[in-house]
Amino acid sequence: MVDYPAPARPADFLSPAFHKQRRELLRAKLPPHSVAVVFAAPVRNRANDVDFVYHQNPDFYYLTGYEEPDAVLLLFAEPRTVGGQPGMTETLFTQPRNPAREQWTGRRLGAVGAKTQLALQYTADDTDFATSGIKWADFDKILFDNLPTDTRDDSRNPADLHNLVAAFRQQTNLLSGYDPTHSEVESIIRRYGSRDAKRMTEYINGQVKENPSLAKSPLIAAYLAAPTDAARQAAITTNPPGRFDDATLGEKLGDLRAIKTPDELALLRRAVRISAQGQREVMKLMRPDMGEMEVQGLHEYVYRRYGAEFQGYPSIVGGGANGCILHYETNDRQRLDNDLVLMDCGAEYHGYSADVTRTAPPSGTFSPAQRQIYELVLAAQEAGFAACRPGAPFDAPNKATQQVVAAGLQKLGIIKKKDDFRKYYPHGASHYLGLDVHDRGNYGPLQAGNVITVEPGIYIPAGSPCDPKWWNIGVRIEDDALITATGYENLSAEAPRTVADIEKIMAEPSALEGFKLPELK
Repeated sequence: MVDYPAPARPADFLSPAFHKQRRELLRAKLPPHSVAVVFAAPVRNRANDVDFVYHQNPDFYYLTGYEEPDAVLLLFAEPRTVGGQPGMTETLFTQPRNPAREQWTGRRLGAVGAKTQLALQYTADDTDFATSGIKWADFDKILFDNLPTDTRDDSRNPADLHNLVAAFRQQTNLLSGYDPTHSEVESIIRRYGSRDAKRMTEYINGQVKENPSLAKSPLIAAYLAAPTDAARQAAITTNPPGRFDDATLGEKLGDLRAIKTPDELALLRRAVRISAQGQREVMKLMRPDMGEMEVQGLHEYVYRRYGAEFQGYPSIVGGGANGCILHYETNDRQRLDNDLVLMDCGAEYHGYSADVTRTAPPSGTFSPAQRQIYELVLAAQEAGFAACRPGAPFDAPNKATQQVVAAGLQKLGIIKKKDDFRKYYPHGASHYLGLDVHDRGNYGPLQAGNVITVEPGIYIPAGSPCDPKWWNIGVRIEDDALITATGYENLSAEAPRTVADIEKIMAEPSALEGFKLPELK
């Protein structure tokens, strides 16, 4: 087939050397006589013959830089023979070149392109996966994470993701040694079961109620029966994953992905600065006669203008009562009036996602009640920032924000007992940020190189048992913090946070001010 040069792409994508180093670091963490198996993400259908824009499995992208579907990566703890070639430590099976399909859906790297452009040791077409001669019985451990279950079987493609997973199951005899209905809960217990026993027990009991067969799992049964934290940890220790291990790979990837390299930080900084600039411009433009969807569109226009390919998650733009819905995504209120507008929006730049929230009054001025709630959330965020330091428990920023919110709500008369704060602040303050907006990480002590959110909020829906002047006020302030050797750096500091700074910027003209479309009759 004739190949024509593709148009130049941005030069600041992660390099093949970055992905190769990530593979080597992960291989060094694998147990002896093991193989790690990572599948590409499924193609997901939107409606009829229209698919959603493809988004690669972040783990797969992190390890390869490969952005196409219908692929599988294998990493071997010791060199193996693949396709008749000895000494292989890594293998990537990719979708093959296909001129007819490429005319419709875009260029493919193919096995040769993946080998030369992504610096993989051994590559082959995905059609060769089932006949590659890998001796699966020789592995003491077969590691994988989130085995794809929402795959479609395309009758025209004998090696689509559906068939790759089926071949993996058949060749490894996975069907006889792995129960996916148990594995998800077991994996969560192994990762988080020694940190918050009360919440974990409530979660597991809820899962068992929905699926009684879970009680047959030795780990789940032992964990629920354990009377102390020491006994719960013993239940985890004495019930390790079996040969088919869907816990260890995620833990190892969590260790790696939680510490951002300088190359990753460059992309994250770009994503966060773009998102902060979106908040600035929207604040300048926002008026009471705008609707939520228009505000969303302005944020996302700024992202595209600065080269961000996507949003990291569906944009949340909630005015008034809608701002009290934590993950409100409808964004179809036609007029904002002067209810506070909560804007939780983040650009995705070359795969890395920001997560920045600001709350602002469309008129440009906070009412007294709005100001009081806003300044309480801001004080809570400052307490959360103060807790951001290496060595602190991951939950330290969250606990700091909770203490301030609880005391402040009680002082304002919105709650009677401090323990009631959860009614109006029902989420945590922090999560990791990176290739996923809720990125991988094992939630141990904070370390230099972590990027986390600090995002307290207060949400008071109508009908709440408090003075109606507080009703339909929803405030969240969210920034993205890099943990440094001595503390933290607020990566999103360019987005105004204080009442004074927000009101000041909302009085400024915007570069988009003159952009007006004709009325549609």
